[in-house]
Amino acid sequence: MTVKVDGQEKRIGLSLSGGGFRAAGFHLGVFRKLQELGILWKIDLLTCVSGGSIAGAYIATRWGDDSVLDDLEEYLATKSIDIETTLGGIFNPFESRTDALASSYEDDLFGSKVLDELKDGPRIYLNATNLATGNMFFFVAGGGDKSEMGEHELGVVDAPNFQISKAVAASSAFPPVYPPLKVKKKHYDVPNVEYVGLTDGGVYDNLGVNPLLRATRNKLDYSITSDAGKPFELDETPTGSSVAVLKESINIMMEQVRGQQFQRLFWQHNAKAGPKPVWFSIDSNEGEIEEDDSAFASSISTRLKKLNKHEMAVLIRHGGALTEARLKKYSPELI
Repeated sequence: MTVKVDGQEKRIGLSLSGGGFRAAGFHLGVFRKLQELGILWKIDLLTCVSGGSIAGAYIATRWGDDSVLDDLEEYLATKSIDIETTLGGIFNPFESRTDALASSYEDDLFGSKVLDELKDGPRIYLNATNLATGNMFFFVAGGGDKSEMGEHELGVVDAPNFQISKAVAASSAFPPVYPPLKVKKKHYDVPNVEYVGLTDGGVYDNLGVNPLLRATRNKLDYSITSDAGKPFELDETPTGSSVAVLKESINIMMEQVRGQQFQRLFWQHNAKAGPKPVWFSIDSNEGEIEEDDSAFASSISTRLKKLNKHEMAVLIRHGGALTEARLKKYSPELI
């Protein structure tokens, strides 16, 4: 899956950030614009986090089928799964909230499909965080290569029959609403580990850019990063409340990681060790079509809650506008 630039085959990677259904709706706008530009179905690699995993994994199950974008939009406009899965986990003694989340994805998006059924699409990473080691834990499939799961420290195992719904649940189990997803030894059989507890991939890196930079494994010529995460908000009157201080401390750390990941993309390309990068964040107004699209899109909740018509329209319009503006400015040769 390549694009031709000046007669040469080039490979493109696309990373999709976390941010609940807001992120999935924003990424849908990115998909629609890339489809319009003739790029979407030529993407070689997808790397996804949380809300990005919902959107990325779903289109990967029907890669090349334009109607999948309409079906994703319908899902985001009609389903509110955070309350449903939270209550399900509370009242069902045999199922955690995160298990209920996986069941919801199975019922509405993925059925019983497993990672090996993604083999005909691009290479796709669904990224979670291992709470025991602090490492990125990935589920990877597609691209004509084998399906695997694991991390660099504990190891990687074959995972052809691991359910996509569970991988997406692990990637989108944001704390403290959802407890870690337990993956037991029968699925992840590595020495001295009985199970791993996986939480939202955004805890490690909400942009999911690491696979874009694995030059020996994923050699790319271009990378596009769609960032629909929560923009950091300036507050001239910071609170002294202990809970609020903890929350803001986490936001500050995530903002630092976000900035550093953008710098990694820039410097690795400059050192000829990474793809040519294009990135954009939901709070940018560069190229916005309607005034205040960026402000309104940034204000939408990051819950797993259905999007109303106005929210959906703005997210799709703004995601597409930023995609086109940044490609025209930084990689016009692609379009």
